[in-house]
Amino acid sequence: MRQAAANSRTKQCGQHDGEALSMFERRLQKWLDEMERLRLTEYLRYVEDRRKLLWNSFLSGIARGVGTAIGFTILGAIVILILQDLARHNLPLIGVWLDKLMNVVQNGIQ
Repeated sequence: MRQAAANSRTKQCGQHDGEALSMFERRLQKWLDEMERLRLTEYLRYVEDRRKLLWNSFLSGIARGVGTAIGFTILGAIVILILQDLARHNLPLIGVWLDKLMNVVQNGIQ
């Protein structure tokens, strides 16, 4: 009788251990799939290759600088056009100030 009860407990513990192991395997596989999806190994290879990392950083810095310069030029041109339009309308207080500002800008361009 005692032997049957011990065997019964062993089977139950074995089932729980199997379920826990199965759950652990599922979690581990999910984690491995997520790591593979993140392409972590490729990123680590990229970071370890100093030449490639520096070259890509250099190119991205140049692109960022050129983009900033182009964007600032376009934004400045739009602001100048708006100020010229406001100056043409001869607004009483703003018109004199804008006229002086436009003269400074025009002299700076030439």
